[in-house]
Amino acid sequence: MLVSPTPHSKGSKFLPWVVWGGGLFVYILAIANRTSFGVAGLVAAERFNTSATVLSLFVVVQLFVYAFMQLPAGMALDRWGARRLIITGAIAMTVGQLVMAFVPSVGLALGARVLIGAGDATIFVSAVRLVWEWFPAPRVPLLTQMTGLAGNIGQLISAYPFAAALAGVGWYFAFGGLAALTALTALVALLTIRQSTATAHGGASKSSFRAAVMNPATWLGFFTHMLCGLSATVFIMMWGVPFMRQGLGYGERETAFALTLVVLTALVVAPVIGQLTAKFPQRRTMTALIIGGLVCVGWAIMLVPTTPLPYWIFAVAIVLIAIGGPASLIGLDLAGSFNQPERRSTVQGIANMGGFVAAILVMLTVGVILDRRTGADSPALGDYRAALSVVFIPMILAALGVIVFRNKTRRSLTTETGF
Repeated sequence: MLVSPTPHSKGSKFLPWVVWGGGLFVYILAIANRTSFGVAGLVAAERFNTSATVLSLFVVVQLFVYAFMQLPAGMALDRWGARRLIITGAIAMTVGQLVMAFVPSVGLALGARVLIGAGDATIFVSAVRLVWEWFPAPRVPLLTQMTGLAGNIGQLISAYPFAAALAGVGWYFAFGGLAALTALTALVALLTIRQSTATAHGGASKSSFRAAVMNPATWLGFFTHMLCGLSATVFIMMWGVPFMRQGLGYGERETAFALTLVVLTALVVAPVIGQLTAKFPQRRTMTALIIGGLVCVGWAIMLVPTTPLPYWIFAVAIVLIAIGGPASLIGLDLAGSFNQPERRSTVQGIANMGGFVAAILVMLTVGVILDRRTGADSPALGDYRAALSVVFIPMILAALGVIVFRNKTRRSLTTETGF
């Protein structure tokens, strides 16, 4: 069941918003750090004198570290609280970007992305933990969605001011400036984030961790996040731009608008999903399954036609796929709702792995298929249609996982609660 935080003392009316705002500030810069290398890809190819295949490792390695750090980050969060984890993560990202600014080789640059991925891994689950600790239960779904929504500001930071700095003042100052901003977020977190009286659980023990893994609601959250979240990650972070440029023949303007449309869709959809899941908690898994179906329709619109689509139809497909990003947070809500507070961040960390683990596997598989089909040639539309079709496999498996673990979760509950 949803657990409300311990009430705060009088005079603290605005304190929850200040604490949450501090967490949001760090999360926004965490997303800017996460997406910065995608903006710098062409410059990086020249700087490190390497191929596009090697450069793709930067994204895969960073996402791999992010995904598989979710469990230890969640366990550490249950033990030490959000304040320590957020500050530590911000410092790790600061160091990573400073290293990125000055390293001369691919190997050291990959090490920098590992640091950035590890620091990034602590931020979102910690920001969500602040929501659970500082706000009453009815506000949790909407504020969780708003937390995820704030990350879109980070994408805009990397896409515009960071990209402008990279073109205007060069690699050193662009990455060094991002490091300085990230260090500032650590200071803001130190000054604004406080430990809630609802925390003090003493951390997740071995038995608590075992209970988290054995609880079917944890895996209900995992598969819900996978079903809704993997597609937007695959499209935004790796294969969307090559598919649009090489497969569909779109220019820079059309490609940029498509990526902006993903952000705009999230801005509109996230509050709606938050309100719906707060008002109808018993319909959360059904909402996720419906949105997962819409995401599949979006992919079908893109991949079934053998000739490039009119752009307005392609834009509709983009919107359908983008809806899945905000909907993936339903998975964290489900995992947190049906687990005890002392292991909440552990289970939400596991749930948050779902979409990212699947996205990594899809990204790598798409690359392998394209290489096998094209060799040294540039992929064409038919190649991308075949390669990107693999996205349907984990989505079908995830939908089955949602249905199976929803039923198991229902059976495991002693009282009738909502989904």
